[in-house]
Amino acid sequence: MSAPLPGIDASTGALRWLWLAAIGAAFAALAVLGARIVTRVDLGQWWVPLVFAASVLGADFASGVVHWSADTWGRDDLPVIGRRLLVPFRLHHVNPDDFLRRNFADTNGDVALLAAGPIAALAMMPLDEAWQRVTALGGFGLCGAGMLTNQIHQWAHMPSPPRPIRFLQNVGILLGRDAHATHHNRPYDAHYCITTGWCNRPLDAIGFFRGFERAITRVTGARPRHDDERYERRYGSGIASFATDD
Repeated sequence: MSAPLPGIDASTGALRWLWLAAIGAAFAALAVLGARIVTRVDLGQWWVPLVFAASVLGADFASGVVHWSADTWGRDDLPVIGRRLLVPFRLHHVNPDDFLRRNFADTNGDVALLAAGPIAALAMMPLDEAWQRVTALGGFGLCGAGMLTNQIHQWAHMPSPPRPIRFLQNVGILLGRDAHATHHNRPYDAHYCITTGWCNRPLDAIGFFRGFERAITRVTGARPRHDDERYERRYGSGIASFATDD
């Protein structure tokens, strides 16, 4: 008989305040950076939409690499990263609906804490040279989209996300529920990108992650998704269903 489905405990006390402070600081820095871009960059130039689209694409790709790494390698008992990074990924596969219980601070605090510093540095960077303006715009798209990745992921699990979010999902700007459901089919080895989802089909088509897995296994002997198998043996699989359309 399978053990009761696990979940992530909500943050409390000082950690909750840390997450809220990080979120506030990251969004404030992003607003300052955005205001400086609007006032100092000619947004009518031909390269602006290309740089912005490429930076959002980069955020989606980065989300896939992080997601694949945490899903595929390591054990939940590793020092430092085990409990903080790997355990949530393991639990998410056996109990994806638990993600919907997490509040805004718990969902976004970790990423905001990582993003606040780089965004603040970009916000303080001079915008006199062309390369500085390109970097600022690219950083705005990369960090802005990247900072929202966990929230976008959570929206992709909601049966009824907010109406504007549903629209953005339906037109392909944000990761949609149907696209993300592909990842939750065992053995959880496809569609790792969880920001816009734009990179998923191309990366899966060329076997991008499978190639890296074969190389890592050949060099280290490590077996991909071994920890996932331990969790399935402990808790079962397919018990908590992925949220679907109404």
